Amino acid sequence: MDEILEILEKDGRVPAEDIAKMVNKRPEAVKQAIKKYEKEGVILKFKAVINKELIKDSTSTVRALIEVNITPQKDVGFDKIAERIYSFPEVTSCYLISGTYDLLLIVEGKDLHTVAQFVAEKLAPLENIRGTATHFLLKKYKEDGIILKHREENKRIAISY
Repeated sequence: MDEILEILEKDGRVPAEDIAKMVNKRPEAVKQAIKKYEKEGVILKFKAVINKELIKDSTSTVRALIEVNITPQKDVGFDKIAERIYSFPEVTSCYLISGTYDLLLIVEGKDLHTVAQFVAEKLAPLENIRGTATHFLLKKYKEDGIILKHREENKRIAISY
């Protein structure tokens, strides 16, 4: 992979001028390369990795990993059913995987009931779905290569003399 892409993959906020110094190129050449990658669809977007456990608000969501067993369609394989599934707004990611199941979905909802309702009412009834297994995420320790440090509360009792 291109050095510019490797740098941006680790930190999308590195200025073109800094990247130019790292890869021994002119800043304008780096800016042009980035624009080219965006135009070609190589760079899809820049995003922040957020430790949502540190945000205490009413808009928090529940995430689930859902394994899906499907019957591939004639002449199109898994692609058409995967496209139908990833079109649901609840599905944030969809992967074709090897093993017992065919697809791995990451699904978000406002609570456990919402995710369960999605599986029961939208996902499971689809033609070609043979079975699902849902795993709710309880705690994240690492995401996209970044260790998510949690606030540690001091549980010791203060001692005074």
